[in-house]
Amino acid sequence: MPPFDIIRADTTNAAEMLGWQDRVGVAEPGKFADLVAVAGHALADIGELEPVRFVMKNGQLIRNDLVMPRRSAISPS
Repeated sequence: MPPFDIIRADTTNAAEMLGWQDRVGVAEPGKFADLVAVAGHALADIGELEPVRFVMKNGQLIRNDLVMPRRSAISPS
């Protein structure tokens, strides 16, 4: 199965099978969306979905391994 079809089966199709397509399955205004971020391109390599680096569930940050280094408050002159 192509990666796109796998992702769709796990999201949109699963929501439709459960009868929840009016609430979940896509990232749209007014719907619940759990978001993940990965380092690579999942459509090129579905294995990129395994090492999840960022998770937002129901609007709450659950995991963030993508933290950017902080800049110093004092700029070098």
